[in-house]
Order: sequence, then C-alpha cells, then structure tokens
Amino acid sequence: MGKKPHAKKQFAIIGLGRFGSSVAKYLAEMGYEVLAVDDNAQRVQDVAHAVTHAVTADSTDEEAMTALGIRNFDVVVVAIGQDIQSSILTTLILKDLGVPYIIVKAQNELHGKVLHKIGANRVVFPERDMGLRVAHHLISPNILEHIELSADYSIVEMKIPSSIIGKNLKQLDIRHKYNCNVLAVKRNGEMNITPRADEPLIREDILVIVGKNEQLTKLEQTYAEP
Repeated sequence: MGKKPHAKKQFAIIGLGRFGSSVAKYLAEMGYEVLAVDDNAQRVQDVAHAVTHAVTADSTDEEAMTALGIRNFDVVVVAIGQDIQSSILTTLILKDLGVPYIIVKAQNELHGKVLHKIGANRVVFPERDMGLRVAHHLISPNILEHIELSADYSIVEMKIPSSIIGKNLKQLDIRHKYNCNVLAVKRNGEMNITPRADEPLIREDILVIVGKNEQLTKLEQTYAEP
C-alpha cells in the first residue's frame, strides 16, 4: 500500500457513512487506489467490493494507523460521522504521522475552526459540499466549481494550468477535441462571454466550460497538474 514512483495519487477515506462511501466509490471508479477505513465491520464490508483495500480499524489508535501505512497516502479524507472527538483525534494523529494533505468533514462551524487550528488542510461541510464534488476536486485540483446541470451534463470552472498559459482558445480547440464548449473566460473577476479565439490566455484566467460529464472528465484529466 506504499507509494509507488510516478503512480497516480493514492487516497485513504476514514469513516464510511454516506459521505465517506460516496467519495471512496467515486475515486475508485475513476481508477485511483483507495483505502477505505471504518471501525464498523459492516460498513467496511459494504464498500469492500468497490475499493482497492477496505479495513476495519480504529482511526484514533495511532499504532493501527501506522500499521496501515497511512502516512504513505497522498490525501486522507476524515469523514467520521457524529463523533467530533474521534474526528479531532484522528486528524491530530494523521498530522503527527506526516500525512501531506488532510481533508476533514466538519459537523458545524465551531468544529471546522478547531480542525483548521490543528492542521486540517481543508474542511468540508456535507450540507454544502456533496461527496462527489469533493472527490472531483481531489482528482482535478484546477477545477474551482462543478455544477451538475443533469445526470449527463455539467458546467465547470477551470483554472488555467501552466501548460496552456500563452495559448489561445483556437489553439486549444476544446470543442473539437472534447466536444465541450467554452462559455466564458473570467479574468480579474470579470466575466467575458464573447472571448476572442486568438487572445492568449494568462495565468489568472478561469475557463467556464459546459459539456457531457465523461467529456469534461477527459478534459480535466488532460490538464490536471501534479
């Protein structure tokens, strides 16, 4: 379960309620290595078929986390349910073990503030951040927003990756290559819905793109940066 050179990102999800399970399954479906952890054996069994590894373990036990090699994962999502104490203790242990990026589900604003103070890199609130959107962000950090229009179509806001700075929309040819349409270019907070096809893109630009979900995923993975 250790990190392999040049391998895709590896994710661990701790807490397999509705939120944690949806993140774990989505990441696994996208082809990423996923370790799913919960102290409830039934919940572990329920996702075991969908992820790379599923383990019953107590995340507040530092020895158990060390034995799982949790420090070798690029991102750990703490999706523990109602037990705020366990959520905080788990986050502290992960931080102590040197996990590079920790995302934690918070129950309320106060819980969120505590998590930020003890070192969580990102705090999410399930009421505002659906599990799929969080998973989507993990895969495509350039994606600032993902809005589902229907089961098949979405709109995304994508930061300009360094590989296309200086290029223009005509060169990128997103419509032809991915069957997606650039609706607008946001620059310095201003939305341009009629961007010139020959104008070079700059680092601060944000592309607003609409298309079929599978085509958008291909586009995002093409321009994903490590």
